[in-house]
Amino acid sequence: MRAFITTGLGLVLACALSWPAGAQTVSVPARGQTTPVGTVADDAADDPAIWRDRRNPEKSLIVGTDKKAGLYVYRLSGESVHFTPAGRVNNVDLLDLGSRGVLVVASDRNDPARALLKLYRLNTRSGALAAVGEAEGGAGEAYGVCLAVIDRQVHVFSVLKDGQVVQVRIDLSKASASGTPVRTLRVPSQAEGCVIDPRTATLYVGEEAAGVWTFDARPGGPTDGRLALKVDNVQLTADVEGLALLPTGRTGGWLVVSSQGDNAYALYRLPDLAPAGRFRIAGGALGSTEETDGIALAPGRFSRTYPDGIFVAQDGDNTPDAQNFKLASWAEILKAVRAAAP
Repeated sequence: MRAFITTGLGLVLACALSWPAGAQTVSVPARGQTTPVGTVADDAADDPAIWRDRRNPEKSLIVGTDKKAGLYVYRLSGESVHFTPAGRVNNVDLLDLGSRGVLVVASDRNDPARALLKLYRLNTRSGALAAVGEAEGGAGEAYGVCLAVIDRQVHVFSVLKDGQVVQVRIDLSKASASGTPVRTLRVPSQAEGCVIDPRTATLYVGEEAAGVWTFDARPGGPTDGRLALKVDNVQLTADVEGLALLPTGRTGGWLVVSSQGDNAYALYRLPDLAPAGRFRIAGGALGSTEETDGIALAPGRFSRTYPDGIFVAQDGDNTPDAQNFKLASWAEILKAVRAAAP
């Protein structure tokens, strides 16, 4: 993800946890939620991304998609501070480039035969998004998107519904940003979620019916992937949806996968991808999450409520209101998982 902060709790757990088959799925409460998206009575909220304000973490922002209408920007309180009409934008990711600003990229599926990448800059004070350009994302329907700096250049991976993954190099040197496709990867069937570990240049892609694939994310790397995590209906249940990654140290940390078929999240230890637990968002006053599509995870202190990382998940059933995004304490999740480990 963006700001890589090693946490003591994360290191202890990364070294200690191993999750046996059939172990329990723990529940943790949502500690916050966003206002519902504007599209009511429909499957609309989809994918979040987190920007952490290093100077004043309580002023951090969450960008979320209404895949029928556009992009929202939220405060940690859940208040919506900005909306950008953009039609059918499916997934979103962002990258803090320091002096060059915060780049936000959304997958645009307004034309199901032509995937586009919509590029924005995030005003971190007001929460406003300003369009700065677009790039071709491949021939087909846009679904997933993730980005990282690889070999000192910004690269975006455009995941198409049919399993194509188009790697695009982004040029931010001019007033209008643009992109150049550099290669195409593929998984066998419908895909969506993706995330990159820039430390190891590893791309993780979720194939909804099968599991999670790994690829070399370097533009000159091999194009063959490996099905590293398989749907087994114990640790991971189809559909495989959102992916999120939190690194600790040089190679450690966590990969989280939305196990949509049983309303849970599967946790894996990096770098070996050993199963490390399962959890659900449930049991609190704000309700549970069901049928989660996109997820996001960011390290560091955000507030007293989120003292050591924050986890954000799309809620596919926020009845009686429209869909929204739920926020949970990452420290609380890890504590619950640790307590359940034998």
